[in-house]
Amino acid sequence: MEDFSFLLTVAIIILSTKFLGEASEKVHMPQVVGALIAGVILGPSVLGVVSETDFLAKSAEIGVIILMFIAGLDTDLKEIKKNAFAFVVIALCGVLVPLIGGFCCYYFFFDVDASNSTELLKAVFMGVILTATSVSITVEALREMGKLSGPVGNAILGAAVLDDIIGIIILTIVTSMKDPSVSIAVVFIKIGLYAVAMAVLAFIMTRLRDKVDELKEKRRISIYVIALVLAVSYASEEFFGIADITGAYMVGVILSTFKDHADIAKKMTVPSYLFFSPIFFASIGIKTELGGMTPSLLVFSLLLLIVAILSKIIGCGLGAKLCRYSTEDAFHIGIGMVSRGEVALIVAQKGYNMGLLSGDLFSPIVLVVIITTIITPILLKKLMK
Repeated sequence: MEDFSFLLTVAIIILSTKFLGEASEKVHMPQVVGALIAGVILGPSVLGVVSETDFLAKSAEIGVIILMFIAGLDTDLKEIKKNAFAFVVIALCGVLVPLIGGFCCYYFFFDVDASNSTELLKAVFMGVILTATSVSITVEALREMGKLSGPVGNAILGAAVLDDIIGIIILTIVTSMKDPSVSIAVVFIKIGLYAVAMAVLAFIMTRLRDKVDELKEKRRISIYVIALVLAVSYASEEFFGIADITGAYMVGVILSTFKDHADIAKKMTVPSYLFFSPIFFASIGIKTELGGMTPSLLVFSLLLLIVAILSKIIGCGLGAKLCRYSTEDAFHIGIGMVSRGEVALIVAQKGYNMGLLSGDLFSPIVLVVIITTIITPILLKKLMK
């Protein structure tokens, strides 16, 4: 007999995220904080009434893809072109400082023997996990405040896309040391081909822009657009090894120059708000399972959390300051890049599969992910009034 319990699960998630989202707003916090907390409460760490399923995982993935596409539509392309060099510097600093911080945290806490190459590689991999950035929640918080298209929002989005690519390169280098079958040269070739593919897509879509803008019947444009977003997201992951959300964001950026981009964003926001976004935000909390924490692991978790927060603020903030952003904006950019989200969990899973991360270290990483994901929008809301 077919199981229809997923319908009840979705109903519980939508109602709980809405209720706690509104409760968060009443205490002057972004609604996404309530949605994340709802996931934690519903998940195995508290009530255990909802567990991760294939349906929820795929719905959450579509949710984050739509969120990042809308973020791309809201992006000021002129601002990105004007500050491209700054975004590169911010991304580089935002990767290198957490990489060093995570390595040192693992190396000194577990007193790693420098002559043991395997343990040394594990320490490096801990740094790789901390380089990850997930800005989907930051994007939603900035949109709520009307700051997404400002200099801070554009810097966070621009640097995050480059951060993703730099992170992939570093991850590949580290895993190739463990697995000789992974070719660094192939990864660089794929990244280069991806840049070319995006440039070709931008050229084609730009040539079609005038024809699209002149269309009298525009109700179906959003249908074609969402199909394109999903196709590009698939191609990004499947053929180039680039995160699907990067592909979705790039399509959004290209379409941001179209006359009807605001109308497209409005139509995309409806399914996102009603269904996909609540599932995405709740799914992060549902993944959280904080059982089996020993006192030693708890101390390590605390140290890792401090390093995770400070390394992004210092790294990205320093990069922004070097590019002549004001001290206040540099600080806000650093905070906006603190959230690790699902990206760190994906990286951690990759390391676990390759023997670079032991199972008992998953709890500290999950704790870091959930806390950085929750505090990022809270800090932004408090500091960017």
